[in-house]
Amino acid sequence: MRLFKPTAAQRGRQATLILSFLFFASLMFLLFQGGKLASTLFAVVCLLSAYLVLGKWSGIRRTQAVREISAADGTGKVQAGQSLQIKLKIQVPGVWPIPYLLIEDELVRSSGERTVMKGSVVLNWMRRGEFVYKTPPLRRGHYSLERAEFATEDVFGLYEHKGSVQLPYGFVVMPQMIEIRHWAQFSQSPRGARHHSVTARMQRETTQINGVREYIHGDRLSRVHWNATARTGTWKSKEFERETLPKMVIVLDRSKQNYGSPAEFELAVSVAASLLHFGTQRNIAVGLVSSGRESLMAVPKTGSRHEDVLMDHLVEVEPDGFRPLQQAVNNADGMFSPGALVVYITPAKNSDLLSLLHWTDKQRMLACHLCVCGAKGGPADVWVRRLHSLGFMGYGVHTLAELPAVLGGGTKIYA
Repeated sequence: MRLFKPTAAQRGRQATLILSFLFFASLMFLLFQGGKLASTLFAVVCLLSAYLVLGKWSGIRRTQAVREISAADGTGKVQAGQSLQIKLKIQVPGVWPIPYLLIEDELVRSSGERTVMKGSVVLNWMRRGEFVYKTPPLRRGHYSLERAEFATEDVFGLYEHKGSVQLPYGFVVMPQMIEIRHWAQFSQSPRGARHHSVTARMQRETTQINGVREYIHGDRLSRVHWNATARTGTWKSKEFERETLPKMVIVLDRSKQNYGSPAEFELAVSVAASLLHFGTQRNIAVGLVSSGRESLMAVPKTGSRHEDVLMDHLVEVEPDGFRPLQQAVNNADGMFSPGALVVYITPAKNSDLLSLLHWTDKQRMLACHLCVCGAKGGPADVWVRRLHSLGFMGYGVHTLAELPAVLGGGTKIYA
């Protein structure tokens, strides 16, 4: 059986009635009885009433606060699965004694999910205090912090006084990514001289310098741009023009029926984000086909701005697709060009996907299937071996940490 717990407003009304009764009773006692006892009792009731009433002007309504936010791991980036450390620096003006301060801070996700953080702080003699808390592991998405609410009570817990401060702040939790240092088959031909000649032109560099990029582990010393390295204090490498700009189109399956759990879809999004970052680092024109409630058909482009646009879409993407992959690809037919690498990220292992891979090959493009599935072994490995026997690029990805090793690179996870 649940016990009835009165709210702060109900407690305040009850306290007012009791206090009024005590004041009237002590006054009548003083008027009709008199004496030291009656005088002392009336004085105590008056002092108690003054303390309880004046608490309303304790300064809680004029509370000042500053919010400081940092990733729990000490970096400025926030990726899915990480937590934020939030510090509220509080100062309450005035001189009226405050026994403690109750604090509520609300974290709102763009989908409407709300997380309320509660705590209490005892102020120092300067009426200042700090409230530090750590959020639970965050899902990818856009988040906002708006108003911080404060409350205090008298020492008897009869009256509650509230105040609030507007501290708007928004941040983005990116999909979890992992660094792909090398993709062995990306620069090799899976089959046929035609594919080899197209890929060779994509990878062959001229002697014309096209700019400066961040140093990638494994770059030769001859590629290091020493002047830019000395000027910026970080390693920089020369970027040379290619005979033909390589293109990669990522096709993300968003059909909920194909995923066995939400974790599988999160893995698919993380794989897509990692490939996008891999392509941007190596000046590969990357496009994205994502069909769902909010679809995106982005033609292959290079540059960090294009990466930001695609990454912002991946932040909010959900498994709400209702079209088959073949239909989504047909709707984006103008994005594909001969020689492009088309990467299908889906846990599907059926004849429809196989037909899509054959269609991609007939369009003179390279087809690749990244089969994301939580369980190792079993049908996924059988499916990948079947793709290899047919001459297609296929990989089974069970966890994000193994993606670089599957593709032929390292295993460094972004912090």
